[in-house]
Amino acid sequence: MRKYLIFIVTLAVMLGAAAAGAATRLRLATTTSTENSGLLYVLIPPFEQQTGIKVDVISVGTGKALKLGQRCDVDLVMVHAPAREIAYVKKGYGVDRRAVMHNYFAIAGPPHDPAGVAKARSLTDALARIARRKAAFVSRGDDSGTHIKERSLWKAAGIKTDWPGYKEAGQGMGAVLNMASQLGAYTLTDTGTFLKYQTAGKLKLKLLFMKDKLLANPYHVMMVNPARCPKVKVKAARAFMDFLVSPRGQAIIKNYRAAGKQLFWPDVVK
Repeated sequence: MRKYLIFIVTLAVMLGAAAAGAATRLRLATTTSTENSGLLYVLIPPFEQQTGIKVDVISVGTGKALKLGQRCDVDLVMVHAPAREIAYVKKGYGVDRRAVMHNYFAIAGPPHDPAGVAKARSLTDALARIARRKAAFVSRGDDSGTHIKERSLWKAAGIKTDWPGYKEAGQGMGAVLNMASQLGAYTLTDTGTFLKYQTAGKLKLKLLFMKDKLLANPYHVMMVNPARCPKVKVKAARAFMDFLVSPRGQAIIKNYRAAGKQLFWPDVVK
């Protein structure tokens, strides 16, 4: 009888612990660049240790991340497409949008640079050189923040991407960099992911053009609107957002390096 009671008590404790653990799991939909760059692997563990809240990361393009929030499948989204984010909040899908950090977009390509992108006098000139050469170009093609930015840049330059060498991969940033490297192609990349992959010795690519204010790449975090999605873990979500913009979180972002090079710049605490 005593052994039976001990078993029941132990089982109850285990079930209680499991329930408590489930109550403190946070679902974060974020871009492939925050994961591919390695930032999340240094940013999330200190938060988990500090709060006991576990963060489950779903790494997808910005468009898919916002849809996950719209469907109430996650608690938070952290993405990098400002116009889409603002529209998302206005439609009532997200609340408490906060600036977290930024890095930059750049045009990467083969070191021998057949289109002469590195010699371009402007971003429009750089894109025009690729188009005139009909050079191989690998696009994300996945409705990510990088893909959205890329399409807007071609449009602003008045260039149609209808030549045979322009390919849409439908993949994340790391996969696209590997494809461009193998094909000797150009691509638009965020500098954080590029530097991380370059440091690992995986790329036969070079950053060729990034001298334009249009290539700024800001990241924001938003909580999924609990008024629409009652299962959103509001306290845990706010705790994570507060951590991201806290002195500790911003210092982790600022100090994250690959081969001694800074990958992201904090937007709250300098």
